[in-house]
Parts: sequence; C-alpha cells; structure tokens
Amino acid sequence: MPKLDWSIFWQTNPDFEQPYWQLLLEGLGWTLAISFFAWLIALAIGILIGTLRTSPSKPLRVLCTVYTELFRNIPLLVQMFLWYFVVPELVPP
Repeated sequence: MPKLDWSIFWQTNPDFEQPYWQLLLEGLGWTLAISFFAWLIALAIGILIGTLRTSPSKPLRVLCTVYTELFRNIPLLVQMFLWYFVVPELVPP
C-alpha cells in the first residue's frame, strides 16, 4: 500500500503564495457557490417552463413541450459536449 504524504497540504504554493489547503478550501467555496446559483437558475427555468406548459396559449404550450422533450431525450453527457464545444462556435466573439 502506498504511503501518502499529507504534509504537502501545509506547504506553500510558489505561484499563489498560499498553503495548498487554503487553495483547496477556496476551490470548494467556489464550487459550492456555482452549484447553488446553477441550482437556482435551473429551478427558475423549470418553474417557468412547467408553468407555461399549462398555459391556455397553444404556441407557448407547444414551445415548452418541445423544449422539455428535447432536453429529456438527449443524454446528459451529449448535452455537456454540445454546450462546451458546439455552442461557443455558434456565438460570435
């Protein structure tokens, strides 16, 4: 079994002049903040799409149903590749 050297967490990173444990905690904080705001945005879009799917307007119902069915039937990994590689190429700089 390999021996792990945990003392590296208390060493100072020469690029940032901070210990590695502080950089890891800062990264954890950013990850949690981005996840929380992404959750809020997804909740807002989900509520909006779900509400509009029950509206009396037929074009809105159809648009929201198409949106839901499109994203429901594309696997998550494929969506991630599309959003990361394809969409930036479609948006002008």
